[in-house]
Amino acid sequence: MKITNTRNMILSGFFIAIGLLLPAIFHLFGGAGKIFLPMHIPVLIAGFFLPPFYAATVGLITPLLSSALTGMPVFYPILPIMMGELMVYGLVISWLGQARMKNIWGRLITGMIAGRIVAGMIVFVLGIGFGLKINPLIYLQGAIVTGLPGLVIQFLMIPSLVILIQNRNQTIKKDHL
Repeated sequence: MKITNTRNMILSGFFIAIGLLLPAIFHLFGGAGKIFLPMHIPVLIAGFFLPPFYAATVGLITPLLSSALTGMPVFYPILPIMMGELMVYGLVISWLGQARMKNIWGRLITGMIAGRIVAGMIVFVLGIGFGLKINPLIYLQGAIVTGLPGLVIQFLMIPSLVILIQNRNQTIKKDHL
């Protein structure tokens, strides 16, 4: 196995673990998870440091494991919505990086919009196929309004963290040359 694959698997495991730990901490304070979106943070960051397959896998597996271990998110209808949304976050942010888009804000915002669109599409499909009585647009509006504090935290924290980690990685590489 290549060192790169091992690195990607280890980082994926790390991001998944953070994605399980952060919501558990936030849920100690009641329904704070819906407001601050703590599971989204490690998945969004994973998109900046992992190839698309791994970043998408982190987004897919994190809510699934969290649901299985903690019951959050609830299995239906939130789990499939979050799995699709978070998978797309990681996939799009990572893919844009491979496409040489270096603008952190552009990648973050594009990934977040794409993930929300997919969440709305999943709500639509669940409505048609499984009788879910939620309008996709109203669902998205509610998710955005409820999660506004989390979105603000993501916009403020994630670009800073990504830059900090990238600069630290460059410093480490220079020290080892």
